[in-house]
Amino acid sequence: MATPSRGSKGAARVLAIVLAGGEGKRLMPLTADRAKPAVPFGGVYRLVDFALSNLVNARYLRIVVLTQYKSHSLDRHISQGWRMSTLLGNYIAPVPAQQRVGKRWYLGSADAIYQSLNLLRDERPDIVVVVGADHVYRMDFGQMVQAHVDSGAPCTVAAIRQPISLADQFGVIQSRADDPRRIEAFLEKPTYPEGLADAPDQVLASMGNYVFDADALVEAVNRDADREGSMHDMGGDIVPDFVSRGEAGVYDFIDNDVPGSDARDRDYWRDVGTLDAYFEAQTDLVSVHPVFNLYNYEWPIYTHLGPWPPAKFVHGWHGRIGHAVNSIVSPGCVVSGALVENSVLSPNVGVHSWATVSDSVLMDDVEIGRHAVVRRAILDKNVVVPEGARIGMDPDEDRDRGFTVTESGITVVGKDQKIPV
Repeated sequence: MATPSRGSKGAARVLAIVLAGGEGKRLMPLTADRAKPAVPFGGVYRLVDFALSNLVNARYLRIVVLTQYKSHSLDRHISQGWRMSTLLGNYIAPVPAQQRVGKRWYLGSADAIYQSLNLLRDERPDIVVVVGADHVYRMDFGQMVQAHVDSGAPCTVAAIRQPISLADQFGVIQSRADDPRRIEAFLEKPTYPEGLADAPDQVLASMGNYVFDADALVEAVNRDADREGSMHDMGGDIVPDFVSRGEAGVYDFIDNDVPGSDARDRDYWRDVGTLDAYFEAQTDLVSVHPVFNLYNYEWPIYTHLGPWPPAKFVHGWHGRIGHAVNSIVSPGCVVSGALVENSVLSPNVGVHSWATVSDSVLMDDVEIGRHAVVRRAILDKNVVVPEGARIGMDPDEDRDRGFTVTESGITVVGKDQKIPV
């Protein structure tokens, strides 16, 4: 989509800020050695790839990624794979916490922008798009920016319709009765919210994506920096500040029409903030008709791929058949006389003869020994399952071996974690 017009100003100059400093405590142990946006997803991707792909597909090609927590893996991924042509001034730049306003790290997402205002001074944008780096979805931000410009509001919050029964899990937006594009109230995880006028069983939940007039954002984060008691959070402090001034608009995600999407996946958005949510989002990918379609070539999800060979399936006799059913199998994988079903395999996974992997997520360089069984599990990088071992079969045994077991019974083995023979 073309960059929106600013009337007499001509084309608006847009800077995108990706907030990627999240620690992701609820995703432990997957975040023990990496930032949350760097967690692998869908075989070959990282979570940050979805936000970056949405921005790039919308032709916003000047992007800064604010990092902080254990950022090496994330920085490497961006520097290796997300390189723009510098000829026209395009870039995607990871920016670490720089302690520009004192000897402290970021206190919250709003403070991250406050401490990085030098980026806005250098770029001098008209509009700033601020997005999170840890959600799975497709969105044309060009359409949201156009709606922001048309509304005249200095702040616009993207919102998705959610069942009213889940309202206590989100920041909930209530629109003004006389103008549904303006926010009357922003409620943090309310217990008894009002439903929408056109859908009483639904509420508008904040997606953590925002569009600001640049000068209004600068003023807001400066006010917030001086506000005693502030948590310095975009959703918890900055947006309510705009709401209190009558200056916040809402953009309903249902109005976003991504090229190549269909009725099945056009409104798909997942917050993968917990291990169970992360696992469920992975399983959304492997059905015959997935609820989130990775094969939309009109709005591709980009990533960095290493020089891996194609996946290979070997052996095919006497019950020793290498095959995968309803699964994603990434480059470099070898399924050798084993069964893989309803699972996601990242690059360079080896599954050896007579082993079974079902309803599981295996990350890079995992090895499954002969006759081993892995069921309803997430295995992080470099995990080696010994011959004949069982993972995910007995939650109590898995806990005794030092593995994490979620509320729904998913067993999680951390990066490089040893599995007793």
